[in-house]
Amino acid sequence: MNEVTRKPSILIIDDDSPILELIKITLEKEGFRHILMASSGKEAMQLIQQYNPHIIVLDVMLPDTDGFSLCNHIRTYTNAPVLFLTAKNSDLDKLQGFSFGGDDYITKPFNPLEVAARIKAHLKRAGLVTSVEDKPATFDFGHFQVEEKSGKLIVNQKQVECPAQEFKLLLYFCNHPNQLISKQKIYREVWGEFYGGDSTVMVHIRRLREKIEEDPSNPAYLKTVRGLGYILDVPNGRRNLL
Repeated sequence: MNEVTRKPSILIIDDDSPILELIKITLEKEGFRHILMASSGKEAMQLIQQYNPHIIVLDVMLPDTDGFSLCNHIRTYTNAPVLFLTAKNSDLDKLQGFSFGGDDYITKPFNPLEVAARIKAHLKRAGLVTSVEDKPATFDFGHFQVEEKSGKLIVNQKQVECPAQEFKLLLYFCNHPNQLISKQKIYREVWGEFYGGDSTVMVHIRRLREKIEEDPSNPAYLKTVRGLGYILDVPNGRRNLL
């Protein structure tokens, strides 16, 4: 769902490059275009002083400082919302984050779609984003449903746990039903070309089949076209808003 109307800028601060790329790719797919990335406190402060971002996603563990202290420093330059992203999940850690000026707290492991949703919520309150329903919130393929907004996969009326990267891959197929998609294009569109190897896509396809197919060894939906790629085979490319 593309909701960005006034081009807000977002700064993501994390020393884990795959996490930076994962969040960046997700935000870009949600319509955001002005995304800054930093892997240290020093780099982050330089970007904040230069660009004054509208919202900041901040990891607590950084190589040259801790996120709590950095947030305190950030508050001397901007009142932009700060969303902590961290593996520290105790109540004390959360209280400490808020006491240093944080506005939200997301624990790892996380669903990047949840990060995007929380960013949008803060930007909406600031008047920087408005909702535009330009595509369905739920894809209904009969045997299974994919709820884009909530990040849920429903199979046979039961919710099935689906890790973030698998959900991103499934969502990509849902947005391109009945289209033959090569492995190279999947890498480019879903992984952003920073992962490689045929086994990466194959493993994720297999895991998705185990979730959505009645017979994963003889898939009715997520099919392989030998030598060419994969296709989500669904009647009329059905996408219903529920």
